Amino acid sequence: MIGVNTVSKVQILPEILSNKIAAGEVVERPASVVKELVENAIDAGSDRIVVEIEQGGRAVIRVSDNGCGMGHDDALLAVERYATSKIATESDLFGIKSLGFRGEALPSIAAVSRFTMISREEQSDIGTQIQVEGGRIKAVNPTGAPRGTQITVRQLFFNTPARRKFLKTISTEFGHIAETISCIALSRPTIQFRLSHNGKIIRDWHNVRNTSTRISDVLGEDLGTLLYPVSGTNDAVSLSGWVCDPMITRSNSGKIYTFVDGRFIRDRGLQHAVIEGYRGHLMKGRFPLTVLYLGIPEGDVDVNVHPTKHEVRFARHREIYDVVKTAVARAMVEKTQPTEKPQNSAYEHEPKEDFSVKEPMSRFSDTRPTEERISTPAPPPLTPKNQNAEATPDKLPDYRPDRIPSPKPSQISSPAQNLKPDKPTTHPQRPTSDNPTSLPQPHQTSLFNGTFLWSATVIGQFRNTYILCEKNDALLLIDQHAAHERIIYEQLCSRMDQNGTIQIQKLLIPETIELTYRESAAIEPMIPELMRAGLEIEFFGENTFLVKAVPEILAGKQIGALITEIAEVADEIGYRKGIGAAIDECIIRMACHGAIRSNQSLTMNQMNMIMEQLQACENSNACPHGRPTMITWEVGLLERRFKRTP
Repeated sequence: MIGVNTVSKVQILPEILSNKIAAGEVVERPASVVKELVENAIDAGSDRIVVEIEQGGRAVIRVSDNGCGMGHDDALLAVERYATSKIATESDLFGIKSLGFRGEALPSIAAVSRFTMISREEQSDIGTQIQVEGGRIKAVNPTGAPRGTQITVRQLFFNTPARRKFLKTISTEFGHIAETISCIALSRPTIQFRLSHNGKIIRDWHNVRNTSTRISDVLGEDLGTLLYPVSGTNDAVSLSGWVCDPMITRSNSGKIYTFVDGRFIRDRGLQHAVIEGYRGHLMKGRFPLTVLYLGIPEGDVDVNVHPTKHEVRFARHREIYDVVKTAVARAMVEKTQPTEKPQNSAYEHEPKEDFSVKEPMSRFSDTRPTEERISTPAPPPLTPKNQNAEATPDKLPDYRPDRIPSPKPSQISSPAQNLKPDKPTTHPQRPTSDNPTSLPQPHQTSLFNGTFLWSATVIGQFRNTYILCEKNDALLLIDQHAAHERIIYEQLCSRMDQNGTIQIQKLLIPETIELTYRESAAIEPMIPELMRAGLEIEFFGENTFLVKAVPEILAGKQIGALITEIAEVADEIGYRKGIGAAIDECIIRMACHGAIRSNQSLTMNQMNMIMEQLQACENSNACPHGRPTMITWEVGLLERRFKRTP
């Protein structure tokens, strides 16, 4: 209509608002700021980078480097949008060798913080200081400064309170920062990285000549001889790096580090290639520790598919996958050769049984008098693998479920709740109509309760993994690891629920465990609860903990692997599901480490005790992970299979 004023629905956003939106793509949390600033420092040719953090990055993030620095004009352009020193033409987008574009992230960071940059070129006598607040330049002044660049970010998200309120705790945010620095440090061993928090130096990795030294510095000095080199090449990729012995594993893929042209990335395809390379050497559900460096020909990788550049796209993904898988598999084969085994190693490789290491019992010693020891009975000792002589009954402990005191009512599963003090040796048979053992096919999991195991007779062991039992007209197969895991789990839960006592083993020499910052922050508040479960841990300073005692069921196990796994679980779910869920997951891990394994020979007495204890469990049909403990084959099904019935 002519003469009628209309308001356009499509509007051009103000520059300040568009900068805040752009910042949301690049700056997710304080760790994102650290990543961008450190990568810029690397691209500037620095060999020393100092990162100072206050209040988990909420208050201050300061990154200082001794790189090439910038002059007055370049420094001003660096805080403008679309300004960069890394690319000049369209073709440069497909041949990026730097970690980022000089200045590409700076305006986004400056838009959501109080930002100060001081920079000086080597050939200049004076530096330039630029102050930006909420995306607006407030001051530009000359200043004295060493060669290089120092950027200070204060009060991140001060002008976007909705973003700021979604930040996590100080420990969590600093944990992400520490992990970010660790990843970058793994890719640049020739650069010194120093990280401090609230004025305290947390990490100081000096520059070294080789990657294996930096890997040990960052991921733990105990790796040492457990690292194996890998290499491979074809037209699509050149690969080098290190893989760790398969007995050192993690509960998630977080320690599979892959770098493409020096850039840390997460790629599911590459992670799958690594795991496939470990095939036959790794337990199901476990993940290896690897650090791999990939060099990709220019133009065969696109690093601009994700704002934070954690993901890339490969032009020849299949060929890269094959090189990684083959190289890792070759390293696993070579490490099994006698000449490749670490000399004087305290480790024994038993990948088929478990990733944990069986330590000599002499390392554990409870020096207290017998009468002072906690009297709670422990699970039965089991015959070690490859030990043919069966233990005699008089050498087995007097461990019976009816000796466990009845627990108080609780919501936590207790192994003793289904027990009666004067339980007869032979239990009355339940009516046939109540027998829940009918199965349409032999491999389907049955749902049992403890009473179904009454009067079941142990008749043997199959492949040193499954306990065979006869029950009326049915054949029961019990997974010995899953069953024992359920038993230990419910015992630990029962003791913790009652504030009861758990038989422990004092360590003659406390074991020192070093964790990452995130893992340390997650496990520290759980120490009192873990002590109730019999795991006596003490904070020793920085990210180091001392283990002074363990539940007796864990005697002889590699405690370091257990603590690391508990810390990983605590870091993964502790703040999302609450301390109760985290403690429960930790108890599950303890039960798994303490349970007998597959391929382990048991005596008839030991199998009978496991059956008796499993019967006492509140939930005897599944292990804490949810795997079935038993299946059943009815005689009718067997007869039909053997054509004995029409």
